Amino acid sequence: MFYTSGWVHVICGCMFCGKTDEMLRLLRRFSIAGRQVILVKPRLDTRTAEATVVSRSGAQHPAVSVDQSRQIEALVSEADIIAIEEGQFFDEGLPEVVERLADAGKQVVVTGLDRDFRGIPFGPMPRLMALADQVTKLTAICMVCGEQATRTQRLIDGQPARADSPLIMVGGMGDESYEARCRLHHEVPSSDAVG
Repeated sequence: MFYTSGWVHVICGCMFCGKTDEMLRLLRRFSIAGRQVILVKPRLDTRTAEATVVSRSGAQHPAVSVDQSRQIEALVSEADIIAIEEGQFFDEGLPEVVERLADAGKQVVVTGLDRDFRGIPFGPMPRLMALADQVTKLTAICMVCGEQATRTQRLIDGQPARADSPLIMVGGMGDESYEARCRLHHEVPSSDAVG
């Protein structure tokens, strides 16, 4: 959708649900309509080149990498549309930055994992979802049973990661250490589990 005033759209879900593809589809539409677009991603996301966002389907768009959310406002210049990839990797200041951009009349699209591998709301995403004017929550396909997946399963040596595993492990494209899972098949052994 196109708006003439500030607007915040959050696209979220588990890994492999198509968040980046959906954002890139919207950015193509905005570009066709003559809107000025800037795409920002966290420097922490090293799966692709620093100056590009690439989806698993191969769609891509030029991007600017930043270390902290407060750097985003200095980059927007005349852009109408500010897209922010991998919102969960940003600091807790991101919601305030997004609100200021929308209050200034910018349209902001943020993608991100809504939950971490343990199933817990991830980083600034819950606050972003609460302040958003629109939330699109996507699902994937469970790699165990084929039902709708809403969870991200981390696997270490083929086994479900324990709850005390590191929160962030950025993998490469095609990384086999993560799977989409449904609620029934999502497993997070407790920290004191033998394994």
